[in-house]
Amino acid sequence: MTQTITPQPGILEIALYQGGQSKVEGVTDVVKLSSNENPYGAGEAAIDAFRRASYELHRYPNTDHTSLREAIAAQHGLDAARVICGVGSDEIIHFLCQAYAGPGDEVLFTEHGFGMYRIAALAAGATPVEVRERERVTDVDALLAGCTENTKLVFIANPNNPTGTMIGGNEVARLADGLPAQAILVLDGAYAEYVEGFDGGLALLEQRENIVMTRTFSKAYGLGGLRIGWGYGPKAIIDVLNRIRGPFNLSNAQLAAAEAAVKDQAHVNRSRTENTRMRAWLAEALAEHGVPSDTSCANFILARFASPEEAEACDTFLKRRGLIVRLVASYKLPHCLRITVGDESSCRRVAHAIGQFKAGAEA
Repeated sequence: MTQTITPQPGILEIALYQGGQSKVEGVTDVVKLSSNENPYGAGEAAIDAFRRASYELHRYPNTDHTSLREAIAAQHGLDAARVICGVGSDEIIHFLCQAYAGPGDEVLFTEHGFGMYRIAALAAGATPVEVRERERVTDVDALLAGCTENTKLVFIANPNNPTGTMIGGNEVARLADGLPAQAILVLDGAYAEYVEGFDGGLALLEQRENIVMTRTFSKAYGLGGLRIGWGYGPKAIIDVLNRIRGPFNLSNAQLAAAEAAVKDQAHVNRSRTENTRMRAWLAEALAEHGVPSDTSCANFILARFASPEEAEACDTFLKRRGLIVRLVASYKLPHCLRITVGDESSCRRVAHAIGQFKAGAEA
């Protein structure tokens, strides 16, 4: 009998996701600056909560995440009933595509947008539609022009990964108000905590019925290894997403650590302050070596080189010295390296090495 086992349409179009490299063969003193992780780690409150949770590993977790949702709501002034928690914000993105997009539907995102948007669209059988940016910045006019009667979801990260750039609230509002009636605007706020005084678009969301926001504990909170995210939106949409959310998608340890983390804003504030200081220093240091970057609002810098060949050569040069950054050719930025803002020692080390590379390249 001839086998005709095939996956759903779109699945085989998904390229396997490649995370940031963490090891270099033959090098022991490695500094990882490839995954936008918090160099200061998790706060002590979150670590203590995680340890305590280890004594109840035999217990099933709460299915409705009430305590964590209430802690998130209290911190941000939200309605806890409209908060949904997931395995990183990635899972919320998948929920949205699974629930609101399918064959014949379109999912929009920008040309240098987070790769998970395309993956989640294809996984749902929808058509991913990529629109141009303007000098590595989200272009609202291009997004609006890209919408059709088939558009169901429009994703923007603000600040964006991997560019680090962001657009203002007026532009986000113009985008939301200009979308077709059947479309949802998804504001990916993975890096929102790195922008002083920024609400991630919550004020805009509260005034509209077509916006959903996603957030994560992986970046500023330093919980990337636990994979915890959350979303917020109109009650009707969150109700739909909860219908496809697995009842035990987050463990007791995840829930406990995230709740402690959201209550420990002192750690987030320290992380943001140090990131702001070292981000400015690193951008200036690289510029002095002839490596420009756009103004970043996140915890990384997108360093631009003269050509893809120079970017690849610099990446190789850095790896030999135990410095791991991220090539971003898959984001249509082959001439760039994304460099996480580490602690002061790491920033000085990578800036010095890039200076050495440029001096050698020009010699």
